[in-house]
Amino acid sequence: GGSGRCRGRKRSAAVGGTDSGGRGRSSTPAAQVREKAEEWHDDDQSEKKFRKCEKSGCPATYPMCFASSISEKCSSLTLTAHLCSCSHKDGYETFSSWKRVWTSNGKSEPSLKAFMADQQLPYWVQCTKADCGKWRQLSKETHLSAALASSYRCGMKLNSVKVEGSDACSQPEDVRVAGVTDSWWLSMLILPPLFKDSPASPFLSSYYPDCVGMSPSASPSNQPPGNQLPGLSPYFQPFYQPNECGKALCVRPDMMELDELYEFPEFSRDPTMYLALRNLVLAAWSRDCKEVLTLQKCTPHVVVRGLVRVRCVQELDRVLYFMSRKGLINTGALQIKWPLLPESQHNKVLVIGAGAAGLAAARQLQNFGMQVVVLEARERIGGRVWDDASLGVTVGCGAQIVNGCVNNPIALMCEQLGLRMHTLGVRCELIQEGGRVTDPALDKRMDFHFNAVLDAVSEWRKDKSQSQDAPLGEKIQEVYKTFLQESGLQFTDLEEKVLHFHLSNLEYACGSTLDQVSACSWDHNECFAQFSGDHTLLTDGYSSVLHKLAQGLDIRLNTAVQHVDYSGEGVTVTSRCGSRWSAQKVLVTVPLALLQKNVIGFSPPLPDRKLKAIHSLGVGVIEKVALQFPTRFWDSKIQGADYFGHIPPCPEKRGLFSVFYDMSPQECVLMTVVTGEALSLLRDLQDSQVVDLCMSVLRELFQEQEVPDPLRFLVTHWSTDSWAQMSYSFVKTGGSGEAYDIIAEDVQGKLFFAGEATNRHFPQTVTGAYLSGVREASKIAAL
Repeated sequence: GGSGRCRGRKRSAAVGGTDSGGRGRSSTPAAQVREKAEEWHDDDQSEKKFRKCEKSGCPATYPMCFASSISEKCSSLTLTAHLCSCSHKDGYETFSSWKRVWTSNGKSEPSLKAFMADQQLPYWVQCTKADCGKWRQLSKETHLSAALASSYRCGMKLNSVKVEGSDACSQPEDVRVAGVTDSWWLSMLILPPLFKDSPASPFLSSYYPDCVGMSPSASPSNQPPGNQLPGLSPYFQPFYQPNECGKALCVRPDMMELDELYEFPEFSRDPTMYLALRNLVLAAWSRDCKEVLTLQKCTPHVVVRGLVRVRCVQELDRVLYFMSRKGLINTGALQIKWPLLPESQHNKVLVIGAGAAGLAAARQLQNFGMQVVVLEARERIGGRVWDDASLGVTVGCGAQIVNGCVNNPIALMCEQLGLRMHTLGVRCELIQEGGRVTDPALDKRMDFHFNAVLDAVSEWRKDKSQSQDAPLGEKIQEVYKTFLQESGLQFTDLEEKVLHFHLSNLEYACGSTLDQVSACSWDHNECFAQFSGDHTLLTDGYSSVLHKLAQGLDIRLNTAVQHVDYSGEGVTVTSRCGSRWSAQKVLVTVPLALLQKNVIGFSPPLPDRKLKAIHSLGVGVIEKVALQFPTRFWDSKIQGADYFGHIPPCPEKRGLFSVFYDMSPQECVLMTVVTGEALSLLRDLQDSQVVDLCMSVLRELFQEQEVPDPLRFLVTHWSTDSWAQMSYSFVKTGGSGEAYDIIAEDVQGKLFFAGEATNRHFPQTVTGAYLSGVREASKIAAL
């Protein structure tokens, strides 16, 4: 019946204990052969079905053809039949040839059972007529292909591809098909199914195919390892390669993840079928993420012999449902015309905030089939994503860089939307005030010392509890002084300044002065796999992605939420103007600073555990300045680099316009940042005064030429923005990364939280905010 044969109902009473392969038998194989032989003799005494083995000394009775070369009835017996190594037997050479290929490609035993499952069982195919869908057994000579499975109709003549008659679909389905749906059927399967010609094959050429749900009898893929398929983005790498680690949103193709085991516990003992289906689905999604991945698109690629194909297609529907709900497929900027999760249609969800997290969640929930209303306090969407095109090029006043594109959902959405991403180079000239370019060897040496200091801090914290935490800046200074004393080294004035440049980069990453940041937990997320690959600049800005996410959503702008009451069965949300909305669930995605300042009231109050976590994180701030010039005066010095650094003249000015980004090779726009203590220098200045200060720095860096006045400029004010009051979060001294998880916890299954400050793995990024929205949408749908 199935791949490796599944016994029918009339034999189920004979099943006893289970052996190491997961199957039990009530008698010895020889006894079963004799029993079956008697049945066959009763069926047709005129045909000689058995003879003694011709090998000298072998007492066994066995079929004349173990591989059904002569009699089709052999194929239902030989999974337990005796096989001698007599070279004269019919079919033995076929078996031997298959065995050689299986052994050279696979890891599992090339047994007779595996041969029958892989080569001899018939294929089953489902009629594609909408009003039929019956399963039919193909003839022994017919090989199933994805094309045939996509077009098969009952009664089809496979040679001429014609339908024999209009009543072919009225013929009854084989009774064995119905048994496949029974719960006992899967446990009776002798061998797990191994797919042929799976879309996952090119991605997994470095694995033993049978370890990832594919048949070793197929020829090894000629594709290079990994994902370098023609026309496929190099950023799509859904599977870990052997011995590879540290790549975000990757899965082990030969293992089930914890959430998969929770959802599909029946595959915990032998996950092969699940892995074959999951790997197929992920590969198919990576090959084409611009359209919804459906059961109809995936089913033709389930190529496996036996009735087990029927069960695989049934399980495939569950796998697609699960992976869609989790946001692993059918995600991003897709706008889906029919509900992905039809049973969710009657649920209503309110989303507070139309930033990356809120829009991601709303898009997912609406695609699932839920009713969603987004309430946004601003007159625009995007939150801390805000792009400005007034300087002739898109400048991200908030986020604009994608840090690590491999498997990054932002890269996925750019692929879906055809948006450009400019890959940032690694070269960064460090220019001193006075105009001199710093020797790269000196920069490399100080970068080594800087990282050695951070390594020493990491060593210090190994045995420290949260109560023994200290400010990161304090520990860095302590380690640095100890190093100088013990080594006897004396850094030059320039070397000290370069070290401060690297410290300003650290403050940029944290969004804070180092005296506020936890020495124990400043890099708390580094223990999780991070996004690898290119760092890119979104040429058209993040807004182009978020506006596509927002398309078709019910978004109420200029609607500031004042209160959330979740004391009853549902949740009631009240705005500042007195408008009220009710829903079963509410998702809060406002920035951390607003939660800390109780901008939204909650009834009952949020749990103490959550409030403590909210206040244990810091609200980091960076500001940006962008300048448009009549000429590209910097070209000759930086020679095509995407950015250049500014060596601070003194520690007090560390972080003051520390890095300048060339926003476009075709335009004359520079963008720079202000971080750390330097932010205090701008607190009381007008925008024009900030620009004057920036120009004085640029004229110091390019003293050898005349630096023109800017034509236009922009200056950000995130710290005083009413609906942000921050740039991104960090862990304060005495806090820990666990706070991100606690803030993300739902309250009573009615109140949910998303945003970068709820994503422990990827905080401080648009990617992290987006993924937190997808995460909460999945939780809401599951509940």
